[in-house]
Amino acid sequence: MTSQFTPRTGSPSAPHSVALDLTGRTAVVTGAASGIGRCCALRLAAAGAKVRAVDRDADGLHALQGEADAVQPHPLDLTSPDGLDAAERAAAGADVLVNGAGAQLVRPIEEFPPADFRTLLTLMLEAPFRLTRGALPHMYEQGWGRIVNISSVHGLRASPYKSAYVAAKHGLEGLSKVTALEGAEHGVTANCVSPSYVRTPLVERQIADQAAAHGITADRVVSEVLLADSALKRLIEPEEVAESVAYLCSPHASFITGASLPLDGAWTAH
Repeated sequence: MTSQFTPRTGSPSAPHSVALDLTGRTAVVTGAASGIGRCCALRLAAAGAKVRAVDRDADGLHALQGEADAVQPHPLDLTSPDGLDAAERAAAGADVLVNGAGAQLVRPIEEFPPADFRTLLTLMLEAPFRLTRGALPHMYEQGWGRIVNISSVHGLRASPYKSAYVAAKHGLEGLSKVTALEGAEHGVTANCVSPSYVRTPLVERQIADQAAAHGITADRVVSEVLLADSALKRLIEPEEVAESVAYLCSPHASFITGASLPLDGAWTAH
């Protein structure tokens, strides 16, 4: 399933398109053990930041630390009260915050388990609020801060059977705008990066499952099912998302706040 995709270029040693120097800065990245969060953690570490990497996957965090000495693992469950309290404390003193932890469950509303709905909103909306709440006092005190929330095209558009995910991402877009309005006078920007389907282990498993279920090739699953509404018929690489995050942390993006940057192959252009 490679013919329709651009090559992967996102190793830690790959060239970066955004000039970013975070030497002396501290970044907090959630969902850092894999996928988008992992690439964001590596990208910010490559820019010189010390990275507090938050995820419930302790093994994945320690593997990440093996790739970048600047990474400090913080194994936390962001769906539990204790984990949320600890995450808010971990965000204290951060100069950059990237809220990237996420999960998905696809069910019709009438079959969606209420407990799972609550868990997904806790992970993708309450946790970013708590981390933002922990990070803002230091950012305000120094007059500088960058908050980047990993939203989704589903923060801008809805799809059936994804009630919790769509609700959480729409809420995250709103939280990000409020943070931008409150933080503007303190030198703090807050933005969303809103990708469509990203090549992560979770999405790769979905592709394989749907290919088997429908009896079609993996390429057809991507172009005809996942990317039916996208003009560009390929998955986004997580490194592309991380580079967009880096841009929003750069000096040239200092006037961008309260915005949502769609990385959606013209999905929202319809």
